[in-house]
Amino acid sequence: MLAFETDCHIFEGCGFPAPGLHSFVFEPLFKIGGFEFNKPMLLAILGSLVVVGFFWAAFGKAKVVPGKLQMIGETGYDFVRRGIVYEALGKKQGDKYVPFMVSLFFFVWIMNIWSIIPVASFPVTSIIAYPAGLALVVYVMWVFLTFKKHGFTGGWKNITGYNKELGWVLPLIVVIEALSNLIIRPFTHAVRLFANMFAGHLLIVMFTIASWYLLNGIGIAYAGASLLMTIAMTAFELFIQAVQAYIFVLLATSYIQGALSEHH
Repeated sequence: MLAFETDCHIFEGCGFPAPGLHSFVFEPLFKIGGFEFNKPMLLAILGSLVVVGFFWAAFGKAKVVPGKLQMIGETGYDFVRRGIVYEALGKKQGDKYVPFMVSLFFFVWIMNIWSIIPVASFPVTSIIAYPAGLALVVYVMWVFLTFKKHGFTGGWKNITGYNKELGWVLPLIVVIEALSNLIIRPFTHAVRLFANMFAGHLLIVMFTIASWYLLNGIGIAYAGASLLMTIAMTAFELFIQAVQAYIFVLLATSYIQGALSEHH
């Protein structure tokens, strides 16, 4: 949220209006009873519409010789299909999961990329509820596929790493694997995306505010340096946004692969 706390500059008797948690809190756009609809919710809905609208426009009337929009869509689709899903699951087993992973990748990416879009200027995934919700969807799918593939007993063996050949360390391994897979895995899946987007947005906001705050007297030179840092951080954040979408889907695919693999 690129809103300045004050119009005061350095040397005017005011302190630096540092960004903090308040930069991630938004006033509701409207209320219906106890329900409040705010900016991140709006951006999440718009992100969904952008993804659906893009692929509808790209493939709604697909041609043998693709146009520019269809070519871009095919490139993105093929990147996720071959570069992530097929690498983990193989073509035969992975084809059925490609639509879900493609949707997940581009949805996460657009939620991240709102950060550098004027007016929006906020990555929705920097609010923990959104990556947590997506991680929960992946988690439920992983648990369902695990028990579907291996049955009740085999599913628990897969989750806990049960192997009687481990001998006396078996109880320890079972506890560690159960905690890792059932609690730590979904937590880290969500927090990895959230933490990167939270930190990146905070840095961009800080340097943007600093550019304004230092724009006075001899502070102008420092304001210019801060502006250059804002530009550099924005470019770097653009790279991180794509990487985090890739990692989120890569991990989701690896979890599915683990659910479908044979237990040893």
